[in-house]
Amino acid sequence: MSGPATALTWLYVPGDRPEVVRKALGSGADVVIVDLEDAVAPDRKEYARSATAELLSDPVTANPMAVPVHVRVHGEDDVRALAGLPGLSGMRLPKITHAASVHHVEALAPGVPLYPLLESALAIEHAYSIAGAHHSVRGIALGEADLRADLGVRDDAGLDWPRSRVVIAARAAGLDAPVMSVYPDVRDLSGLRASCAHGRDLGLLGRAAIHPRQLPVIERAFRPTAREVEAAEQILEASRAQAGAQALPDGRFVDAAVVASAERTLSLARSRR
Repeated sequence: MSGPATALTWLYVPGDRPEVVRKALGSGADVVIVDLEDAVAPDRKEYARSATAELLSDPVTANPMAVPVHVRVHGEDDVRALAGLPGLSGMRLPKITHAASVHHVEALAPGVPLYPLLESALAIEHAYSIAGAHHSVRGIALGEADLRADLGVRDDAGLDWPRSRVVIAARAAGLDAPVMSVYPDVRDLSGLRASCAHGRDLGLLGRAAIHPRQLPVIERAFRPTAREVEAAEQILEASRAQAGAQALPDGRFVDAAVVASAERTLSLARSRR
């Protein structure tokens, strides 16, 4: 199941609420993440797994819009039950701390795109080895609620270094920029907007959400603005007119790295599901 060229919005939904999952598939999110871990009570785990397996077994009927569906698994039973199902686009792996854990999951679910979640100080220390553990790893991200608890961090400022660390680890391993973790207050859209802007400045791209009302804010925050698109187009026009490094009339310096950045901006601006 193919997804957008660049996914910016990733919507978490509880796996034991099939009716909520169906609504999420029509929410406009780039990716829907069925959560079998934190969002599901212990006595509902088996039901959540079976309901998710049913959804992924018949993606044409259950998911006619072909929205990519990822699953945040809870353990090996989830991995074994869901691996190989036609509607599964990826597995998000909570509480990964070492590359060996990634290899273990990959052996149980060969060929499934894997997205380890780094949720502890130990995981941050091993970020690069986790990101490069196997070619099935398609992205890494923070699990900020658990990480805050582990570090004793009270506000976003204390997460700047871990966020930058996963950005560097992902890019060094050849992966796309990491997606931001969820913003827990679904009513505070102005706070979400400011947090997304700060994450974008750190090199993060896109964000997980826990309510559909957060999706438009995230989309606007990470999609290039009209001014950014215009500036990128000017850079590419100048590069086509004259090869090599140069200075634009307004003083901006243009070299190969600046051109590559402009191309990424335009690619993101044009990407749609």
